[in-house]
Amino acid sequence: MSNAAIRDALRDAITYLSQNPKEARYTDSKAIAVLDAGLGVTVTGPSGALVRTDMPESVGGGGSAPSPGWLLRAAQASCLATLIAMRAAQEGLKPGRIEVVVDSESDDRGILGIDDSVPAGPLSSRALVQVELAGSAQEKFDAVMRWADVHCPVQDAVRRAVPCSVEIQRG
Repeated sequence: MSNAAIRDALRDAITYLSQNPKEARYTDSKAIAVLDAGLGVTVTGPSGALVRTDMPESVGGGGSAPSPGWLLRAAQASCLATLIAMRAAQEGLKPGRIEVVVDSESDDRGILGIDDSVPAGPLSSRALVQVELAGSAQEKFDAVMRWADVHCPVQDAVRRAVPCSVEIQRG
């Protein structure tokens, strides 16, 4: 889709939701994870979406697919790249290649239950963004980057404590 088409689609969505704010809030589509064999998991979603995960051999997995933690970083990177492109289109900017690298620091004592004072998830996360663009657009693009970082839903979910619950059903 061209930048103009992206800009127009965003304009139409913003106009519609501004006029119909009750339509803006919804329940996100479900991700259904089923343990296959060992620590391998198949996750299915809408429209045939499918992702497979596995843990590294060092913790008993087969190492046959990305870990769930890597998928979190992949979600951050892809979401941030998407939001940068969306905002750039809104601002009439035409960046070249957008590359987002996300890494994190973790401590395996948390996930393995060795030390309950150590969080099971990442201790910190970092995104490095590289964008090809013309020199005159740099200041405007810095504002695009700040906007994308603040409005990226995955960045927001990682950055802020999101209320989370787990219900158990026995069958």
